[in-house]
Amino acid sequence: MAVDWRADRIGAALCGENPTVLRRLGAGFAVIGDVQFLPGYSVLLVDEPGVQRLSDLPRAKRLTFLSDMDRLGEAVERVCRRSDPAFRRVNLEILGNTDPFLHAHVWPRFDWEPAESVGRPVWLYPADRWRDESFGLGPRHDALRTELGNELDRLGATG
Repeated sequence: MAVDWRADRIGAALCGENPTVLRRLGAGFAVIGDVQFLPGYSVLLVDEPGVQRLSDLPRAKRLTFLSDMDRLGEAVERVCRRSDPAFRRVNLEILGNTDPFLHAHVWPRFDWEPAESVGRPVWLYPADRWRDESFGLGPRHDALRTELGNELDRLGATG
C-alpha cells in the first residue's frame, strides 16, 4: 500500500504525488488547503523537506520564499475578490506550531464570517469547521483550483 501523501507533503510534492499542488514556485509549492470553510485557503510549502523555520534557509532563498508567499497571497486575494463581493482581506501566517516544516498559510477573510470569528485568528474557529466533510477539499473545488493556478501564472508572468 502506498504511503499517504499527507505524511510527507513536501516529499510528495517533489515527486509529483501531492494532489493539492497548484504550482511550483521559486522556493516552494503553492497548494490549496485541505479544508475550504474559507474558500481559497492556500498554503505555501517550502521545497526542502528538512527546513523547519524561515531562518534555516540561506538569505536569498528566504527572500524567495517570502516573495512566493506574497505572490500566493495576491493570487488568493484576486480570485476571492472576483468570486465573492464579501471578500475583505487575506491573512498571511508563518506559524510552525504543529507541522515541523516551513510553510505559510494564506487565509481569505469574508464579511459573511460569523461575528464571533471574523475579527479573530482562523485557528479559533470551532473544531467542527476543521473536521466537517462538507468543508473538505474535493472535486467541487476544481474551478477554484484552476482559477488560483491561472492567477499564479499571471502574477509570475508580470513579476
